[in-house]
Amino acid sequence: MSLKPDTTIAAPATGTGGALAVIRVSGPDTFRLIGELFTPASGIDIREARGYTVHYGQVKEEDDFIDDAVVTLYRAPASYSGEDAAEISHHASPWIAQKIMEMLLAHGATAAMPGEFTMRAFMNGRMDLSQAEAVADIIAADSAAAHRLAASQLRGGLSSEIERLRQELLQFASLIELELDFSEEDVQFADRFSMSETVIRIKSLVERLASSFRLGNAIRNGIPVVIAGRPNVGKSSLLNLLLQEERAIVSEIPGTTRDTVEEVLHVGGLLFRFIDTAGLRQSDDKIESLGVERTLKKLEAAEVVLAVAEATDTAGELAAFASSVTEMTGERRPNVIMVVNKRDLITQDQAETVMRELAGLCDLPAVAVSAKEAAGIDELREMLLKSVETGAIDSPQYIVTNARHYEALKNVSASLERVLDGFRDGIPTVLIATDVRQAIYYLGLITGRISPDDILGEIFSRFCIGK
Repeated sequence: MSLKPDTTIAAPATGTGGALAVIRVSGPDTFRLIGELFTPASGIDIREARGYTVHYGQVKEEDDFIDDAVVTLYRAPASYSGEDAAEISHHASPWIAQKIMEMLLAHGATAAMPGEFTMRAFMNGRMDLSQAEAVADIIAADSAAAHRLAASQLRGGLSSEIERLRQELLQFASLIELELDFSEEDVQFADRFSMSETVIRIKSLVERLASSFRLGNAIRNGIPVVIAGRPNVGKSSLLNLLLQEERAIVSEIPGTTRDTVEEVLHVGGLLFRFIDTAGLRQSDDKIESLGVERTLKKLEAAEVVLAVAEATDTAGELAAFASSVTEMTGERRPNVIMVVNKRDLITQDQAETVMRELAGLCDLPAVAVSAKEAAGIDELREMLLKSVETGAIDSPQYIVTNARHYEALKNVSASLERVLDGFRDGIPTVLIATDVRQAIYYLGLITGRISPDDILGEIFSRFCIGK
């Protein structure tokens, strides 16, 4: 997107539906444009109006009445975009919205590109890059947890942590750069052991942030939960019970589910994406075999797996099944919950005995349920919540949800690893300085604060060079 700060942009800010709609305007000619098509009932000259004021009046094209409207005015820099801005609230007629937009464009406005208001806010210093990205996340949030993470990032939670790390690296880099300036005198401004300790600590914090991406991404997009088990153990019945609707086909005939069935469910403020899969067994049916292959792929991408078996199995058979499902998940090693279904087929004493023996053979969390009688489902929901690191959500500024941020943090970690290798192997300071600059650069990519003058400014602020 090419930003032209001398232009004034306009665009609808609300979707279809509802009684009212809003058109947003931003740029140097905002007050002139509003004044030419809006007549306030108070008779005030809009071009001279103060910011943070609201005015009722009429939108007119010459003498033709278009609509009653309310206009909210903002003076730069105290606006969302950091520019003169206005919001026109009018009746939500598509014709009225189109007519007002046509009038704005005819008077010199330019139709805004997608995201241009937020782009201007970033360019004008109203928010950093990660906060700008959080605007889209908070709009798209479809769970309480996703909203909480996006809101924390919008308020600068992640930005402040990244900036703190960046400032530490800038101080570190200033010492190294200073040594380069005095390289002919062979002067060291800090001992290598102390500098290594600093890098190790920063690298550890960076890696902690990067490791949070798996959880953050799952919360942002929904936590994938795969329901896996042999044919006819009640996987589809369990899904229908969790969703409280007949979503999946239930039949006594084994192999009914031949493809994955996906649905979403909110549990405790988290969005779970449940995936009912084909039964795990060898089959000569090509279509069913394809379904099993898809099941295995889904298992490898899952965050949580509900391994469903029957209560009529022995504890040893249940433990062996749990072990086989865990192996199928591959290197990701999601949280596996053993769901012992059809407990209505055995007595209460038998169920307690099987679950007690299973606990001695398998260290996975397990719950006995009856999809037929809707028993044990509340306990299963509690286990689902416990399977997610909900405690980490209490500190949302330390959770990364954006893949771009994750890649940048990995690059920071790699750069700092090279710095440590350089200290250990006695690599020249000039090469170490290059890796430190790289780490600072990648941190700057997250917030958009990239400036080659940063290190120089840090040196001048801390040392009296040239006195």
